[in-house]
Amino acid sequence: MAKRLFVSPEYPVASAGDQLDYPVHRIFCVGRNYADHAAEMGVEVDREAPFYFIKDAQCLVPSGATTPYPPGTENYHYEMELVIAIGSPVFRATAEQAQAAIWGYSCGLDMTRRDLQLAARAKQRPWDLGKNFEESAVIARLAPAAEVGLIGPQRIWLTVNGKVKQDAHLSDLVWSPVELVQHLSRYYHLAPGDLIYTGTPAGVGAVVSGDQLRGGIDGLPDVELTVGPAE
Repeated sequence: MAKRLFVSPEYPVASAGDQLDYPVHRIFCVGRNYADHAAEMGVEVDREAPFYFIKDAQCLVPSGATTPYPPGTENYHYEMELVIAIGSPVFRATAEQAQAAIWGYSCGLDMTRRDLQLAARAKQRPWDLGKNFEESAVIARLAPAAEVGLIGPQRIWLTVNGKVKQDAHLSDLVWSPVELVQHLSRYYHLAPGDLIYTGTPAGVGAVVSGDQLRGGIDGLPDVELTVGPAE
C-alpha cells in the first residue's frame, strides 16, 4: 500500500478531505552523488553513470516526527538530501521530457545504519539492512518545481542540536535532477508516486537518542526529525 504524503493542493493526485495528497509507491535513492561525500566515505564517484538503491514506501515518515533509534545499529547517521517527486509518466525520456516529468521537490533525510551498510559494502553485498528500514526516509512538504526554479544555486544544509554539520550547494551534485530522471527512465516506467532522493553532501555523522535534526534547501520547507529512545 502506498504511503500518502500531503502536497500543494494544486497537484490533483488523490483527495484527502479538503486537501490533496501524493501517494508514494517507490523511493529511489542515488549513491555517491556529491564528490566530497564519496571522498569522506573512502570511495570515488563513478562518473560513467549514477547508481541507486531503493527504500520501501513504508520507510517514509513526515517531517517533525520523533522516531526511535533503530535496532541492530550502533552508528546511526543522517544524510540531508534534495528529493524529486515525479508528476507525470515518463519512459526513455529526453532531457526535455525528464524536466517536464518533475512535479516538485522536497527536503529529505536518508537515515542510515552506517555500520550495517559498511559491513555489507566490505563483503560486496546489497545495502538493504543499512538503508531500507522503518522510518528511514524523512520528508518535508513538497513544493512545485515551478516555484523552486532552476536547480543549482540553492544552499543545502543540516544542523544537529543547532550546530551546522552539512553545508553545500545543489550545484555540487554530480548528476542533476534532470539527468537522474532521464537515466532512471531507461530502466523504469517512472510515474506519479515515485520519489528520488538525490544524494547527500559531505558532513554525514552519527546521532544518538535525544538529538534534534533540521535541514533545509533554499526555497523549500525545512525537514525536521527528533531521534527518540531505542525500542
